[in-house]
This record gives sequence, structure tokens and C-alpha cells, in this order.
Amino acid sequence: MGQHLLLTVRVHGDDQGTGRFHGTAQGAPEWPPAPARLFQALVAGVARGSRIPDEVVDAFEWLEHLPPPIIAAPRRKLGQSVALFVPNNDADAVPDPRDISSIRTKKLVQPSLFAGEVPFHYAWPVPGDERHAATIVRVAERLYQLGRGVDMAWATGAMLDDEALQSLLERYAGVIHHPEPGVSGERMLACPVSGSLDSLVLRHGAPKLRVEGTGRKVRVLFTNAPKPRFLSVAYDRARRQAIFELRDRSQDKPWPWALGQVVSLVERLRDGAATRLRDALPDKEHAIDRCLIGRRPDGTGSGPTAERVRVIPLPSIGSEHADRGIRRVLVDVPSGAPLSAGDVEWAFAGLEWKQQGTGEPSPLIVTRSDDDRMLRHYAGPSRRWRSVTAVALPESARRRRIDPNRQREEAKAASERRAEEERAVAATHAALRHAGVRATAIAVRAQREPFEGKGARAEGFAEGTRFPKERLWHLEVELDRPVSGPLVLGDGRFLGLGLMAPAAAASAVSAMPRRPPGGKRGLWAFAVLGHAEDAPLELARALRRAVMACAQRELPGKPLDRYFSGHEADRTKAIADEANHLAFHWDRQSQRLLVIAPHLLDRRDANNDERRHLRTLERALDDLSELRAGRAGRFGLRRVSLDPADPLLAPSVSWTSLTPYVVTRHRKRSSASAVIIEDIRLECDRRHLPRPQVTVRSARGVSGSGLQAEVQLDFAAAVAGPIALGRT
Repeated sequence: MGQHLLLTVRVHGDDQGTGRFHGTAQGAPEWPPAPARLFQALVAGVARGSRIPDEVVDAFEWLEHLPPPIIAAPRRKLGQSVALFVPNNDADAVPDPRDISSIRTKKLVQPSLFAGEVPFHYAWPVPGDERHAATIVRVAERLYQLGRGVDMAWATGAMLDDEALQSLLERYAGVIHHPEPGVSGERMLACPVSGSLDSLVLRHGAPKLRVEGTGRKVRVLFTNAPKPRFLSVAYDRARRQAIFELRDRSQDKPWPWALGQVVSLVERLRDGAATRLRDALPDKEHAIDRCLIGRRPDGTGSGPTAERVRVIPLPSIGSEHADRGIRRVLVDVPSGAPLSAGDVEWAFAGLEWKQQGTGEPSPLIVTRSDDDRMLRHYAGPSRRWRSVTAVALPESARRRRIDPNRQREEAKAASERRAEEERAVAATHAALRHAGVRATAIAVRAQREPFEGKGARAEGFAEGTRFPKERLWHLEVELDRPVSGPLVLGDGRFLGLGLMAPAAAASAVSAMPRRPPGGKRGLWAFAVLGHAEDAPLELARALRRAVMACAQRELPGKPLDRYFSGHEADRTKAIADEANHLAFHWDRQSQRLLVIAPHLLDRRDANNDERRHLRTLERALDDLSELRAGRAGRFGLRRVSLDPADPLLAPSVSWTSLTPYVVTRHRKRSSASAVIIEDIRLECDRRHLPRPQVTVRSARGVSGSGLQAEVQLDFAAAVAGPIALGRT
């Protein structure tokens, strides 16, 4: 039986018992408090100046290597936002330190409010040796704050086995958050990793001031301490799932429900369970309406979707002979919902039907099942998904106004059906966002017909529902990274509509020729999770090594082509008039890493070999979620799409270097500016770009690299990106 290190933190509340937490992350209130904050609070509690006992150091380093913890946090609401005006840490910019009125800046403070009697729990799985865990338990008793100094707190520790931890979490009056390492999401929390303690010690001991100049020109300046080393990890709300089966009790066999009547099935199950809960728990009527029916106490709106119970029918799929009848239903209860998962499961178990007209009991009964084989067909993870039940697309997006000129062009080129399909494709992005899907659609296909045999047309799902048939579509979606299921999209996702299933890769690729904005073939962008220093060469080289490793896994036993490595078979650098290998770049303004195919930089079509390499690269980059860049740090990566209006892609007559331009050949007997201008013009010729007017903003010689410059290029007509020039 597994063991867990449990640290429980309680925050001092006010006179009304309300707890407050003031921590922020990336300018927004952080919730729940990140494991890194608890780690820092533990270090601060045990440290005496810059000294930390050796046995505690060993325990902290042991804690750094544990997987991210499960977090149990109270339900919170945001308090009043208050604006404070404080010095902006630039007091050396004014002659008299007492004159700080000119350097004051506005700082917004917005606390998270929660029930003070509900504690925070952090549970790390403990593999093997528990000796260091006992040390951490003792260290926890010295904790005196969590986050900022105003958030006074105290902590206790304990060791729990799997059963005891599960019992604690089931009884917990709050929300459980589970880590999802290797993926990215809306809730990214900093967690300790190897080197976190050393980075905190280095940050604490770093000099706060530095002295420049001599004599009368001496200046004392403030310095920024080095940033602590933590890893951003995605956290998602825990969910409890139960499978129920529709059975014919008269013949003791499954009862298949028609696929097109999925909404009526869900409404019957939902309303029947709500009735049973109201009879058993009359004091929770409002919570039942909010969680099951999706209705506020005043009868308006749907309430917060994060607390909604999902009733997901599971049509029979997985074989060409499957009839798509509905025999099983998944009930999904999120943690932190006002209704306990046990109560919800009890309400669905044993539900019975009455026959319409006669009112006699129907043979149909709902029973609990432990058979999850059908659920596995919907679980994924996958990048390509197809709808099994039609998707009710968001109405606001469906009715989006189209530019009259474009509408006239579409009327000439295609039918009104094609225009409706294009609007459906645009609405798909809103449906993904509303459902909380953290991936971006890079290809979408919308149609009324089902994608598989024995399915039902989209219009057939509209009967007896509040959705007009024009809003219902079958979708095939390709995402920028794999996601796990069950995946349910659209405005009808709480009524059984919009259920998706992983699609076979071959059929999905051939069936989706259209790409949404940002799906440029041969350009991949990755958002860096966590702060990365501006080290273009180090980060680009680390990205190149990572991409080569991923590509090699797709080509086991085969040498990597120069397309991936930039080297010939004899390991010499590839040299050609045109770019013949991938380019890797760091975009410091947007904290992104880029992989760019050579045909894009050369402004030409990809040849046959390059198209084959692109397919390999697309598969290889699916698994790229982490980057280890040596001294530059270790980061999480999240695949993102680039909009055509992105500054790296949008047409412009003026372009400015983001990273230093390095000349390809230093011509002697000429000024540095003349060498740079001539070199850039030759580079533009090689890249099939028009020759620009070049403005050299700064130039310098760098040992071991050569002549570098910051430049601006002005073309006679607008030129689209991406543009990458020079030796690096």
C-alpha cells in the first residue's frame, strides 16, 4: 500500500472566520496556493538567516524529487480589488531618495476569500524511504505564513496510506486538484524541482546593490536577485465518475436506447435523479437545481459550469458492427460540487421508467456497472476527434456577421451550404473554449452527415430539444496536442449532445483539408511555461536537440536526415544556396519557441522529400512538452497556433530584428555598417526577398561569433513573415 506525505495548512481568519490569501501569479490572483509557495514557506520557517541545517537540506532536496502533490483547497471567491501606490523599486533614478512621488506606480491587490475553518491539504506520494518525510513533518511545525507576510498560517504534517488519504479527500469540504505533468492548461502552478532549494539560497544571498563608477561619478544601483527555480505544472479539478447501464429487467439484458433520442434520455435520467434527491435532501433544493438541472435559485441562467454534474450517454462504438445504441451512461461529478458524489450516484442507481399513456412501470431500469470497456473508446488521449452525437454550436458565433464583400465573393464561388459550414468551423473554436479544452483546433471539418456508418444525421438530434436543426453539426477536429476524454463540446454538452470519440489518424488527415487561421504548414510555435531568460542561442540549440530526439524516436534505427540535424552524413554542416534544414528560434517578446521549415524561409513550395519530413515532424512534435536548456533552465512547453495577424507573420513594409543579426561573411576594408548592409541584401536575394533599405541601429564585434547588429529593414511593398536572416 502506497504512502503519502500530507501537509495541512490553516490560515488565520478574521473575526467572521473568513480566510484571506493575497498571492498572485502573472498578475492574477493565484488559486490554489502553489506547491512552490508552500516549499518557500517551509524554507523560510526553518532558516536562520542564510543557514539551513544539513539534515533539513537533505529532506528538502528529497522533496524536490517527488512528483507534484495533490492539492485540496477551499472554495474561494475574489475580494474587493484595491489600488495601492508604491515606489516602483527604481529609487536610484531620482537624485534624492526621499523624493519618490515621481516613481510611484499603481499596484492592484485583490485577495482570495474562503472559509477559514477549511484547511489546505498537500499530499505527495512517497516512494520507499520515509526518513526524510519525518523531517519534513517536523519542519512543517515551524511554518508561520503562506505566501505574503500578511497571510499568517500554521501547518502540521502526517504520513497517510492510500486508504486513509482517499477517505480524507472524500470527506473534504472543498475542491480537489490533481496534477497533470507534461501538459498545459489554464491553471498552471509552480512546483519544486531539482535545484529549487539552491536557487532560493542563491536568491537570498544575492547582493541587493551594486556600485558603478569612481570618485564623484560613483552610483549605487539596485539589482534584481536571480529568480527561483520552479516548474509550472497544470492542475485540474478532480472528478468522480460512475457508469450506469440501461437494462431490461424482464429479460435481464441491456436495453438499447435510440441514438437520435439522446436528449430525452438525459433529461429523464437527470430529472428522475433530481426528484429523488429533493425527496431525500429537501434542504439542498437549490444545490440540486444548480448542479443537476443547471438552474439558479431565481430560475435564470445556468450557474457555474465547473460545478455541474455531467450525464454522458455512451453509444456503442468500437466496431463496424456496433449499432450506436445507447446502453450505458457515465455520471461525472466534479470535486467541490455542493452535492457529494455518493449522493449523486445513489440518486441514479435504480431509477425506473413509467410507460407513457398507461403510467405502468416500464421494464427499463438503471443499474450501477463496473464494466468500463465502452468508456475506454471515448477516453483517448488523441489529437483527432469525431462527433458521435451532433454538436450544438454556440449561437453567437453561428450568427456572426460576415463582411458584405466577402459574402458576395462566397456567393459567386460556393453555395450557401459552404458559407454555413465556414461559420460552423469558426464556432468550433468557441465551443472548445467554453468546454474548457486547453488545446487549439488546427483543422476542423463540419458536415450534417455522420462520419461513421449507423450514425444519425445532425438534424435528427433536434427533435424535442430547444436547439434548431441549423445549430447542429457533426464535427471532425484536429487539435494542436493530444487531450484526454471523454470530450463533450457545444451548448448541448449537458444534454448528451456533442460527444466526441478519437478518430483514426489516417481517415482524419484525409478528411480535413481546411485549416483555420494560424495553421501555417511548416511552422510550429511553443509557449514557454515559466520565465525564461533572454538567451536566444542557448534556447534555440536546446530546442534543436529536443526536436532531433523526438524525430529519432519516429525513425528508429535510421540516421537523421540533414533536414532535422543541419548536418550531412559525415557530420559536416549542411551548406547550400537554399535553406535545407529546420530553423529554431526564440521569440522573447511572446516567450515562444519556434520551429520553422526551410521552404517557408525560402518562400517556395516544399519538395517531395520535405513533405515526407513534415509528416514525420508533425508526429514527433506531439510529444514535445518539456525543454531542458542547461544553464538557461528547464521549462514546460505548450503547443500554440499563430494567428495571421501575429507580428511574426503579418505583412509589413518595416521589419525589426528580434535577435541579433550575425553576418555570414565579414568583408574586409569596409566599415561595419557597410558590411552589414551588403550582407543583408545578399541574404534577402538568397531568401527570394526584395532588396530592402537597411538601417543599422547598432553594431558590435562578438568574440567567437563575429559581427552582430540590430537592424531595421524597410521594403518598397509589404512582405509577409516569417523572416530569418544571417548566419544564426
